[in-house]
Amino acid sequence: MLDPSLPPDEARRTALQAIWTFPSVVASAFIVAFGAEAAQFFVSQGLALALLAWIQVLPEFAVEAVIAWERDVPLMTANFTGALRLLTGLGWPTIYLVYAVSRQLQGDRRRLPRIELDPEHSAEVVGLVAPLLYFAWIIFKGSLSLVDAAVLFGLYLVYLALLHRLPPKEAEELEDAPRFVRWVVGLPRTRRIFAITGLFVGGGVLLFFAAHPFLHSMIGLAAVIGVSQFVFVQWVAPFLSELPEFLSTTNWARQRGKAGMALMNMASSNINQWTVLAAMIPIVYSLSLGHVAAVPLTEHRLELSLTWLQGMLGIVILSNLTFEAYEAAALLILWFVQFLVPHWREEVCVAYGVWLVLELVSTLWRPGRLRAFGAFLRLWRASGHTRPAP
Repeated sequence: MLDPSLPPDEARRTALQAIWTFPSVVASAFIVAFGAEAAQFFVSQGLALALLAWIQVLPEFAVEAVIAWERDVPLMTANFTGALRLLTGLGWPTIYLVYAVSRQLQGDRRRLPRIELDPEHSAEVVGLVAPLLYFAWIIFKGSLSLVDAAVLFGLYLVYLALLHRLPPKEAEELEDAPRFVRWVVGLPRTRRIFAITGLFVGGGVLLFFAAHPFLHSMIGLAAVIGVSQFVFVQWVAPFLSELPEFLSTTNWARQRGKAGMALMNMASSNINQWTVLAAMIPIVYSLSLGHVAAVPLTEHRLELSLTWLQGMLGIVILSNLTFEAYEAAALLILWFVQFLVPHWREEVCVAYGVWLVLELVSTLWRPGRLRAFGAFLRLWRASGHTRPAP
């Protein structure tokens, strides 16, 4: 268990480790992301974004695993919920802002253009539903067990199966990739395999050695500057570990026709964290204890409920296969309020809940509000006719 009250000398000593742990985590995230971006050109396009999204959040997995091993349930909850809220509350609005500014610079006369999603993107929207519905049960019972882990992991496998069955979506074009990635992809086959493998292994090794001291350097730094450990881990750790994904998705957002793909990359990361990341927590927690045990979450229902409401709202917002300026602005404002005034959790919960209810009720006069589900069913039926028989 992490020490909540470090002595001043020890706090300063561990805080100084941030000089190398923070850059190391960011560097490992970039290295692994480069490997993922190169590898996606050699796998099926239908799974490319899912693969990229999964590997991009690998640093987040590493930090969460260290906290789970330390059995610090408050910090475990802080890192998990902070990452999810960051993706939706800051990531989605950032993509919209970059998209809107880019369109203006390219001569688009619309002041507030909407991001249009393709019908194929309904898979990510629908894919979020089952994990969030099951997580409502986890929050209700106040624990995360190995049985829950098995269910969540199973839901992720179902999601991958859905992606595999549906028609392939557009993957990133090689000319849009970073220069280093283009260089790796252009290598002869044997050298390319070694280069991609080296990126994964190198980034993974760096992350393995940096994750534990990274967490403790954050605890020390929080103590030195007088900030709550919970708040510091909730906002700083996810930001550093998600930085490469933010940069790659914003790069797509500024390119014509790629904003929807950028949003879906982050939606895939949301699915990964609601399923595989959450499933990993009780496994590591039990291994640390030396016996099977459920992670107690009763005292953290408010944090989880706030994150859950934001996630459900995100599903409904994208269910009409568009992302509007007012939606991006409202998500950003509610996220920023949490950042500035952390004790307003209940008020923000109410705001998310009211907005969610209004969006659902609006289906009475907005028939297209949930059209992603119809689009998904049509894609599913079409895939059964167009996929060649084995």
